[in-house]
Formats: sequence, C-alpha cells, structure tokens
Amino acid sequence: MDDSIQIRCTKCKSKFRDRARKVQVGYSRECPSCEVVMFFQDGSPDNNIREALNNAQRLRRLLREEEHDKPANHTPFIRRR
Repeated sequence: MDDSIQIRCTKCKSKFRDRARKVQVGYSRECPSCEVVMFFQDGSPDNNIREALNNAQRLRRLLREEEHDKPANHTPFIRRR
C-alpha cells in the first residue's frame, strides 16, 4: 500500500504528495511549486490543511491495521560463529 497522501497547496492550488507518517500536527512543508510554507495545525481554518491531516491520520490507521494483521512468517536472524 502506498504510504503517501495528496496535499493541495493553500496558495497556488497545485497538488503534491507527502508521506502520511510525516504529516501530523506540528509538521510544516514547503510547496514545491510556489514555495509557500504550509503549517499543519489542529483546528486550522484552511480546509486543505484539515483534509490533509485527516487523510494522513486515516492512512496511518490503515497501515497500522495492515501491519498488525500481517502474519509473522519471517525467521529471526541467528548469528553463527
């Protein structure tokens, strides 16, 4: 599963992608097109910021559930001398 979300810039309205694990409250990101700095804060008046935070939270939850449900069929590393 892809672990990135789409973010819409508040100034130039272009869209870009960033990892959902990064996009959390307190994170800031510069738009690659217009270079405006976007601050991801809870309760932001900007719909684009709130939508990005909600999408990131939803995707992180799905990734955790997928990781939890994945069978642990890997063999542990054994160091041989």
